[in-house]
Amino acid sequence: MTRTGGTEIGPARPLWRDRNFNVFWVSQTLSVAGDSFAYISIPLLVLHVTGSVAQMGLLTGVAGAASVGAGILAGILADRLDRRTLLIYCDLARMVLYGLIPLAWAFGPQVWLLYVVLPISEAIGMVFQVTYVTAVRNLVDGERITEANGRLYATAAAAGVGGPLLAGVVSGQFGPTAAIAINAASFALSAAGLYFVRFNGPEVGEPAPPRQKPWQELLAGARFLWRHPVLRSLTILLSFFIFFTLGMTDVLIYHLKHDLGRSDGAVGTVLAVAAAGTIAGALLVAPVRRKFGFGATWIGAIAASGLAMACVGVSGRAPVIAALMAIYLCGVSMAGICSMSLRQQVTPDHLLGRVTSAFWTIHFSLGPVGAAVLTWGAGSYGVTVICLLAGTACLLIATTALLTPIRRPAPEHSVPS
Repeated sequence: MTRTGGTEIGPARPLWRDRNFNVFWVSQTLSVAGDSFAYISIPLLVLHVTGSVAQMGLLTGVAGAASVGAGILAGILADRLDRRTLLIYCDLARMVLYGLIPLAWAFGPQVWLLYVVLPISEAIGMVFQVTYVTAVRNLVDGERITEANGRLYATAAAAGVGGPLLAGVVSGQFGPTAAIAINAASFALSAAGLYFVRFNGPEVGEPAPPRQKPWQELLAGARFLWRHPVLRSLTILLSFFIFFTLGMTDVLIYHLKHDLGRSDGAVGTVLAVAAAGTIAGALLVAPVRRKFGFGATWIGAIAASGLAMACVGVSGRAPVIAALMAIYLCGVSMAGICSMSLRQQVTPDHLLGRVTSAFWTIHFSLGPVGAAVLTWGAGSYGVTVICLLAGTACLLIATTALLTPIRRPAPEHSVPS
């Protein structure tokens, strides 16, 4: 028996019969399919014009910095504004921004525009992602959060399998700007789907959000993270994890294009095969967590990702790299879903936006620097050195987690200290 929006209702329906969840599920899958086009086409666009992996890393770093900056306010917006309306406006804004790139490129390469559009889009994307996390909490009950997240990630990854493959084909035949135009259109589809979704209200007994001073609003999420022993450890370790992994896509594309001489289509194929790992991780995470507990699932996933990343650096064959990246993304998917589901389970609804925002702001704060360092290192010292370094660092993160409360099998029952 669950209580939602002040009304007692019967046992929750299976997810496949939940209309609101299914509409949300389909619209976000379409959006991610479009995102996968930009995922490969933006780096290819920069590489085609400049030929520089450092430029790719710099753009990733600038965009990441904008995302981190937006994260400071994203949680307040998600907690104070209507979440469905906020999601729709974020989609429409990104539709316009990404649509500017193919329009401007019709008059010739405009690399400067990428440094304007991508950071703004990433900032808006951070607001969307924070609100997206709170939306899942308002769509399903607590016991189904991990399952819901797993399904959302699985189908998003499935769309991501075909997306990079098609993006590579479209980029090869019509240029990367055509792939970016498809991404812009996907945001319109996402906004249309969200228009028909209805979110539940807060659970009975949950306090109304207290009004605080602006600086207190900003610190409320970080304070909750710090007081919860497991979330505190996760936040710290994942911040280092993102430092060593945010630039890996750029490094991989550079390795395939520069070191192995592969075509745009081959790059898309490798990324598509690798995305199958995300699907596997999303489908496995709920049953694996139920059987082995949170700690073993999260630590094992991080360790597997680190080992796979280290092996990528010593492989010179595209099929092997694709398989290793699938293992890497499987681990990233499982660890990410575990972490996000735990925050959704233990955080009060009126704080969830600010807690998510604080987590991602802290989590991604080292990412832009890491992306710039990794891509610079790949160009200066080679991909092998960088992958071995990053993989070893991830294994150390997993080892460190064994010494923290993360190792607990059921941290959702922990209380703030």
